[in-house]
Amino acid sequence: MLLAIDLQSEEPIYTQICNQIIEGMAKRELLPGDKLPSVRSLGADIGINFHTVNKAYQILKQEGLIQIHRQKGVVIHPDGVAKADELFFKKLQTKLRPLIAESVVRDVSEEKWLEISKTIFDEMHGRRVD
Repeated sequence: MLLAIDLQSEEPIYTQICNQIIEGMAKRELLPGDKLPSVRSLGADIGINFHTVNKAYQILKQEGLIQIHRQKGVVIHPDGVAKADELFFKKLQTKLRPLIAESVVRDVSEEKWLEISKTIFDEMHGRRVD
């Protein structure tokens, strides 16, 4: 899986790494047990400080998405990811709230919001998006 890091983005690099790994998992490009590059290797490959990669990996580990082993390295959680629970739904609401608020301020209709959401959801599931 190639990561496309935008060094000019306002989004922190570690967040871009996290988001792209999660998207790879959602699209089944990364499967349980798949090995990820080491912190130093990924940092060198994309030309960033390894501490930035380490921060991304630590966040993914805390979220239960990856495991970090001294011998095996970094792998997508071999047991898969825990299903969404109330804590996840609370986090989801917290993250969506500012996006929805800005959409309302910018006069985005509920229909358009749902259309965009469905398009992204379909893309993650590998369904054809027209």
